[in-house]
Amino acid sequence: MYRSRGEPTNASAGDHFGCAATYKLITKAKTWFGLFYSQAAWDALLTKGSQGYPLTVVEMNILGLAHMPPTPETDRTYIEKKCGILTQLAFLIVNDLKQFGFLAEDEDGKLSITEPGEKALQGISQRLFEKRFSPDMLLINRDSEPTITRARKKDNNQKNLF
Repeated sequence: MYRSRGEPTNASAGDHFGCAATYKLITKAKTWFGLFYSQAAWDALLTKGSQGYPLTVVEMNILGLAHMPPTPETDRTYIEKKCGILTQLAFLIVNDLKQFGFLAEDEDGKLSITEPGEKALQGISQRLFEKRFSPDMLLINRDSEPTITRARKKDNNQKNLF
């Protein structure tokens, strides 16, 4: 999926795309995961050290987890589970980060960050948080677990017919 990132697309005559970042109508766009971006919005997604790869919070979490000191549970499956998205999509993103040279994987399934990956991690951290990367930026270190409160039923005067 990421391999085809940023492919230019033109809308057919009379049609328009909606830019996912600016919410403006456009006729020429770059596509990524089925979303359309104007050139200016696409350029805003690029960060220093990303080598033209549009980095998001998910990539920051994957690179950040690989950056942390290795522990027995920080193998590939752990990182895929804790990066904040579905494990199947995380699997694809990890493969693409490896292909672009941001991650390296050993025979035991341990992921480690490479020098270009370190630059990309610092670039996305700077763009999102305006400071260098620190482990407290990671999703697993923030209290962002959603909580669902159960709605209370109203007292209903209607008789049960069953």
